[in-house]
Amino acid sequence: MAITFHCDHCGKKINAKEENAGRWGKCPSCHNRVYVPDLSGDPDELKLAPLDDEEIERQQQLLAETHRLTLDILQERVAPDELRDTADVPVAPMSEEDLYHKIVRYLRQMADGNLDAADRTAAVIRTSKKQARAILDRISVSEIPEAELADLPPHVLSGFIRMLRSHIA
Repeated sequence: MAITFHCDHCGKKINAKEENAGRWGKCPSCHNRVYVPDLSGDPDELKLAPLDDEEIERQQQLLAETHRLTLDILQERVAPDELRDTADVPVAPMSEEDLYHKIVRYLRQMADGNLDAADRTAAVIRTSKKQARAILDRISVSEIPEAELADLPPHVLSGFIRMLRSHIA
């Protein structure tokens, strides 16, 4: 009786003699080394662990709880209290110099690839939209950029300025 199996490399069906069982051989198709399986015992019989009814019931309960929590989260309409509290806090007006430095910091963070910090800085800048637009206009028109931004190519700097403008709007 021949042993039939598939090559692990090319997937080609291989028929090998029983005397080669448990040895290594070559695939006739791709010539890679393959292991000829040993057929001691019934190949159709797999040893399975006995079913644990308690474990199955526990998994079903966990799945039901996960589904219920997912639905609860998806049906929430109100922001969590901590987010709502920060949104209601009035922000003190920022001096023009502080805002200018925050804008320069945002542009530097964008250039350095520090996007999370840049988003946080943009959120602070967004509180003074009108002032920020005026400062951005001055920065974009000036021929000599701030010393911290001097290493940026002009087209990259103008792209970051446009991006900040869109965040502010």
